[in-house]
Amino acid sequence: MQVITDLLPVILFFIAYKKAGIFTATAVAMISTLVLMLILWIKRGKIDKMLMINGAVITVLGGITLLLHDKTYIMWKPTAIYWIGALALLFSRYIFKRNLIESMLGKLMAPPSAIWDRLNLCWIAFLVGMGILNLYVAFHFSEENWVNFKLFGATSLMFIFIIAQVFMLKDHWIEQNTPSA
Repeated sequence: MQVITDLLPVILFFIAYKKAGIFTATAVAMISTLVLMLILWIKRGKIDKMLMINGAVITVLGGITLLLHDKTYIMWKPTAIYWIGALALLFSRYIFKRNLIESMLGKLMAPPSAIWDRLNLCWIAFLVGMGILNLYVAFHFSEENWVNFKLFGATSLMFIFIIAQVFMLKDHWIEQNTPSA
């Protein structure tokens, strides 16, 4: 369910782009993100931090895009999100001495501390790389190629990265509901 809510504004952006262009797609992404946030707040009484950050970034960069009628700003949005995520992982680990990856997954697996740190660094590198790749595609390929990359390429790379980590960490999963001997 989380994946669907995360991808919904991107999918709606893609559809709107195909029907009406980048500026309509930007408005659709802004509105759908804000509506999604409102629905989740009404249903759960809270909004995920990442969705709040995404909502703020899409509102600011999308708003500038529409105000100036310049697609450059919306094309920076994925990079901004990736780099904010990388900075959050970096600062939380090395400034606040808290590994966010371990905080999120610690109930599912129990690898040694060194593996948590390696996983954290892998995510930081991946997110920085994704931000760079987004900028490369945005400014070296056509607008349509960037839109296609945003939905299909970036999403596929994220899934491949996560699946690779699952295989890398398979020996550290905590067994749930296993009968004790």
